[in-house]
Amino acid sequence: MKILRNTRRDFLKAFGFGAASLMAPKLVSAGEPDRKRPNILFCLADDWSWPHASIAADKVVKTPTFDRVARQGVLFENAFVSSPSCTPSRGAILTGQWHWRLEEGGNLWSTLQAKFDVYPDLLEEAGYHVGYTRKGWAPGRDGPGGRTRNPAGPRYKDFSEFRKAQPEGKPFCFWFGSSDPHRGYEWQSGVKSGMKLEDVQVPACMPDSETVRTDICDYYWEVQRFDTEVGELLKILDADGELDNTLVVISGDNGMPFPRCKSNLYDMGTNVPLAVRWPAVVKGGRVVRDFISLADLAPTFLEAAGLEPTAQMTARSFLDILTSGKSGRVDRKRNHVLTGKERHVVCQETGTGGYPMRAIRTHDYLYIRNFKPERWPAGAPKGYAESIEIDVTRPRGTFFGYGDVDAAPTKSYMLKHRDDPKVRELFELGFAERPAEELYDLAKDPDQLNNVADKPEYVRTKKRLADLLMAQLRATEDPRVLGKGDAFDNYPYYGSLPEK
Repeated sequence: MKILRNTRRDFLKAFGFGAASLMAPKLVSAGEPDRKRPNILFCLADDWSWPHASIAADKVVKTPTFDRVARQGVLFENAFVSSPSCTPSRGAILTGQWHWRLEEGGNLWSTLQAKFDVYPDLLEEAGYHVGYTRKGWAPGRDGPGGRTRNPAGPRYKDFSEFRKAQPEGKPFCFWFGSSDPHRGYEWQSGVKSGMKLEDVQVPACMPDSETVRTDICDYYWEVQRFDTEVGELLKILDADGELDNTLVVISGDNGMPFPRCKSNLYDMGTNVPLAVRWPAVVKGGRVVRDFISLADLAPTFLEAAGLEPTAQMTARSFLDILTSGKSGRVDRKRNHVLTGKERHVVCQETGTGGYPMRAIRTHDYLYIRNFKPERWPAGAPKGYAESIEIDVTRPRGTFFGYGDVDAAPTKSYMLKHRDDPKVRELFELGFAERPAEELYDLAKDPDQLNNVADKPEYVRTKKRLADLLMAQLRATEDPRVLGKGDAFDNYPYYGSLPEK
């Protein structure tokens, strides 16, 4: 890693500013004061899907802080995680690499080897004050990977404690990792707060019932709590006069914890909210449709701080988009994004393997390659008994069937009513086996429920997308396409295992 020492003219040219942009901040060279570099505040929700924000026209959830950042900055409609699972998603964010390049870090409840560069360490070496609170890189264990602290940095009780520890003159980089809206939820917390069940837009992959609507409202309530807490952080920065030179990023680590969402490569599992605000550099009031992977955040943060991304990083900075002043589709090369999944929890019938899959998402199609279609995409039904139901007042109850879907009232409802004609097809989509290839025509099927991979009229499209996906997986040395994918099945799992 090295600090860029460009001239002011080179900086403006590289970042897309014209010669008349005299008010643009200078790129910091090694001899300039640290305070000229931006602070970085990254606020990460746990299990939050796009478009569950009031700025996206959701009629129930209220997210004034996210909306403010989006309106004063840039709202990205096509932001996707590398993996719809906490640990690998966060590993990709921190390293700027696709999660399949992170060895055991590609799995949930794993470790992240110290040989993989993470942006907090790089910024700290360059003079930044770094830290995190609550959920950083997780869940997993730092020690087996040779790390002495969380990859997100030193842990602090809260943002105020972090700021008090900040040396004078140093910029900061802080990771606010909320546990919201991860389960479990307080049953009817959403309704009790005033949310109306009749206003809920139930995702097409779930049955429409009072139980499901209530469960969604409880999820919304925790989204709102996250939004409120982020608002408190912005108030602190505003009072300190630091807000306008702080690069504020708000997003989520994967989709909502419901069937066919989290732990799946459909949009409800991988498409997350993303808003970025930095008034000193970034023109606000814009909506961008380019595809962004959250793995792109690491090189973006480094470039904003005047640093070069490391050679390890396969993601690329989108600072050029932020500084472009443009809306819509800005960079023609950002016309697709890759996602994938390895082992989430240990829940297959035999062994410790997961349900490996990769996908390519364009503006028109979603193509998914399931590498082990003989396995259960939501985990095996083994362990499920008719007498076991989720107590909605205690949603963390023991339940091991279909383990890749979080224990929840919605899951329990779908299992209990899976023979109901109104639920059967949705149950199959969420829990049953899937073919090796899936293809969804987004113009006709935006909810991604009708697999057209075997339709004759889609043969050429399927082949084109499959070839492009495999070429990029080979280029990024994905073990799944290099004959080494079974290594993911054998890495240690540091979470609790279900009872036999």
